[in-house]
Amino acid sequence: MIKTQPQSRVVVWAGSAIALAIFVVGAFQYSQMRSTAKAEAEQAALQATLPSRTSVVALGRVEPQGEVIRVSGPTGDRLDRLEVEEGDRVSAGQILAYLESYDEREAERDYAAAQLAEAERNLVAETSFGEAQIDEAQARIQQADRPRSLEIEAQQATIRRLEAELALVQEDLERFDNLFREGAIAEQQFDEQQTATRRIEEDLNNAKATLVQLEESRTTDMAVAQQQLQSAQASLTRSQVQVTIDSARRNLELAEARLERTLIRAPRDGRVLRVLTYAGEAIANDGILDLGNTSQMVIVAEVYETDVSLVELGQPATVVSRNGAFEQTLTGTVTDIGWQIFKNDVLDDDPAANADARIVEVEVQLDADASAVVEALTNLQVDVRIDLEG
Repeated sequence: MIKTQPQSRVVVWAGSAIALAIFVVGAFQYSQMRSTAKAEAEQAALQATLPSRTSVVALGRVEPQGEVIRVSGPTGDRLDRLEVEEGDRVSAGQILAYLESYDEREAERDYAAAQLAEAERNLVAETSFGEAQIDEAQARIQQADRPRSLEIEAQQATIRRLEAELALVQEDLERFDNLFREGAIAEQQFDEQQTATRRIEEDLNNAKATLVQLEESRTTDMAVAQQQLQSAQASLTRSQVQVTIDSARRNLELAEARLERTLIRAPRDGRVLRVLTYAGEAIANDGILDLGNTSQMVIVAEVYETDVSLVELGQPATVVSRNGAFEQTLTGTVTDIGWQIFKNDVLDDDPAANADARIVEVEVQLDADASAVVEALTNLQVDVRIDLEG
């Protein structure tokens, strides 16, 4: 019993220490919660006393709708001639410039076109000649068939006539034979009748032999004429195949494609804003010219990333020139809000301004009358105010 008393005191002291620690932690957390609640309440009260924002201001630049397009060509190729000047309006597909290789490619195209024309003429000639041979072969078939058929029909008629005559003389011969036996006629008359019968029999046999010859001749002539027709048809097909019209047409298509590559065409309607390469100069990485659709101008406002959440599509905006390029205040509407954050391109004149701000590009489409004011002021720096309550 004497050894257990110190252990009891240790247990009591440990419990007291734990209870004290729990109390201290709870008191600290309660104090923190009260401080946080008080700070939030003070912040809410401060926000309630501040006026709400009614607009977002930003620097911007004037651009044609759809941005400025840099029209270029094969780097290193030389321009032969330029067909437009700065300020000219052009339509989509219009030729803007010719490369130096245009004349050479045009000659290649003309040569390919001449080859195709020659091949087409050869095809027409070969086809006409082959068709003439076929017509001639068909005529031979008709010549072998029609006349021979008529001769055969005539010969068959002769045979029928001779057969009829033979039947009559044979009847007469039988009658003459009976009369001769009875002594009613002379022997000479009976012999004459026999001779007439044999003559008709020979004529009939000759006629039948001639019919066989005519039929065999017709069959042979028809076979020869058919072979000539087949030969003429095969010759026509071979001649048409030998005429290389398809390859000539492909060569022409290739030459036309190469020629088209020497033409610089406008990719869309617009106005020539700046010429970068002139006739006689080689095309560099800068391209040939800048093209923009100045019939509808827009303002690209560089809104700070902290303000872009306040901007919405359809909000009205006003634009003024900070350097007096135009006097009136232009109006427009927010039509697009960018999806990326960039470093600002338009720098403020104020030397204390942030030169490395993070911005989102917001497009403001100007009204029709306002667009005409800045049609010739691409890249002009302007001040933009977007009405948040509009």
